[in-house]
Amino acid sequence: MSDAALVVIDMLNSYDHEDADLLLPSVRTVLPRITSLIERARRSDSEVIYVNDNFGLWRSHHDELLDAVLGGPHGDLVEPVRPDENSLFVVKARHSIFYQTPLEYLLRQHGINTIVLCGQVTEQCVLYSALDAHIRHIDVTVVEDACAHIHEDLAEAALRMMEGNMKARIVTSTTEELF
Repeated sequence: MSDAALVVIDMLNSYDHEDADLLLPSVRTVLPRITSLIERARRSDSEVIYVNDNFGLWRSHHDELLDAVLGGPHGDLVEPVRPDENSLFVVKARHSIFYQTPLEYLLRQHGINTIVLCGQVTEQCVLYSALDAHIRHIDVTVVEDACAHIHEDLAEAALRMMEGNMKARIVTSTTEELF
């Protein structure tokens, strides 16, 4: 088992929010690369951890969230990245994957020292998650072409911040050494 885990951020999504029209084209572009990363992580026996908004349904199990988004108008964007029976799942309330979640404890219990981030949104949840990982002394790799954005210019600035300020490793989905 690798000491790196793939973290899939907010891909179980109904796209029922004000920025969805701006986000959807980017999601469609990165979706094949996210799917490929999930397959690579599974083949390498690395943990795949889904961290997802809860849509205000705190009682929800990931199956309930999955059923809701698969039945929506953008279920085609969720089906290719759906968790399998071995995936880990963490519900989050805010932008960071760490904020008031058990993720840090889960990573430590599984001996994970590096997280490989993909999903959405580069200039929001990915950025804040990378910062929170950095202050916890967890190494971060961001797969830039597997992260969707709302605003391309802000996503580019966020990637520069993650690399420069947080020492995140910024790579593409074709990078060999991920897991």
